[in-house]
Amino acid sequence: MTALRQLSVVYVAAAGAYAIAMAMSAHPNWVKEADQTAHYVRTHTIATAVAFDDHVLRPDVKMAEAAGRALERSIAGAFHRDTVKVAHRDLPVKVARALPAKHGASVQTAAPLAPAPTDAAPPQFAPSPDDDTMSMPLRGNDATTATADANASPTPPPHLMKLLPQTATPPANSTASLPPQGPPSAAEIMRVQERLKGSLTSEMVDNFSLFLYVSKADSGPWAQRMYVFQKQANGDLDLLYNWPVSTGREQVELNPQGHRLTTTTPPGYYELDPHRSYEHYTSSEWGQKMPYAMFFNWVKDGNQTGLAIHAADGDDVAKLGTRASAGCVHLSEDNARTLFAMIHSQYKGLAPRFAYDRRTGTMSNQGILMHDASGNVKMTEGYKVLIFIEDYGGQNVVAALF
Repeated sequence: MTALRQLSVVYVAAAGAYAIAMAMSAHPNWVKEADQTAHYVRTHTIATAVAFDDHVLRPDVKMAEAAGRALERSIAGAFHRDTVKVAHRDLPVKVARALPAKHGASVQTAAPLAPAPTDAAPPQFAPSPDDDTMSMPLRGNDATTATADANASPTPPPHLMKLLPQTATPPANSTASLPPQGPPSAAEIMRVQERLKGSLTSEMVDNFSLFLYVSKADSGPWAQRMYVFQKQANGDLDLLYNWPVSTGREQVELNPQGHRLTTTTPPGYYELDPHRSYEHYTSSEWGQKMPYAMFFNWVKDGNQTGLAIHAADGDDVAKLGTRASAGCVHLSEDNARTLFAMIHSQYKGLAPRFAYDRRTGTMSNQGILMHDASGNVKMTEGYKVLIFIEDYGGQNVVAALF
């Protein structure tokens, strides 16, 4: 009887799987929607893991390390004091005090955790791409955008912000807060390649030919770098270049006209605007030159935004490798010229269109492509170039625990 029930369960499961397969084959749109849903879940799972790493694991590890160092100093000091007392023939009493507490009890000589320095900077805030702030017009990038409201508050309200962890000042020999020195290793480049491939849907791989991965993180082995990958005939991604960049300063600032503007580089997937590429351009908002500017084709709240890739100019050249722009992605002039020439000479053609929400007047930057009634990707003349920006510096969660 038990065997019969088990056989029935197997039969029902097999029949259900067969029915789902038949339905999917009869409705290709279902397959594409399932692929998009899987990509959405995977992307947000990665973002959640990165946030957990940055805001929970790493602060806790640093706190544990600080506590361990404080305990080590306290015990060393106690033994030092006892050694001095031994020289004064006070051995029995002092040895008894120097012995650690019994197993399970706390060590009485351990010093408490040192309080944060009184002059430490207050917690920093940055707009969250998952908050409602992302439905507001993007302001304050390097190029022409709508003028920001001069009466806006100098910083976004707390309920529209996310709290970045406050960490103690690193020791003098620490490189945790310094920009990466030199290009990443071959092993790191392989990790970048795998992360990029894991973030792409099959439709993205099929319909784009050049992929620019930009890390807007302020620390980590990948931080503030652009990796240029070219798709091969077999679908593999080969690295052509990896360059230092500067992304947004991630704060609200006053421009030369006295308008309060955001200097944020929003993470996401972007295409290049085939109608807005300029070898010579000057920002109307910041008054800065933007050589070899290639603007993103991203409409937000009905406005074409001013995000772009271009060469750094003036004092910004020396800041490459750190967060230093007003929102655009800065390259050195030579690298910007190389990328500009390569894209315009080799990658013109039909490119996918990103989904557009008519209710909000906003184009998707989450990798959702537009499809026609038959489920095919809608294509338009442009550049077969996909830009993926994320706030991740290549940190290894496992390595951070040791």
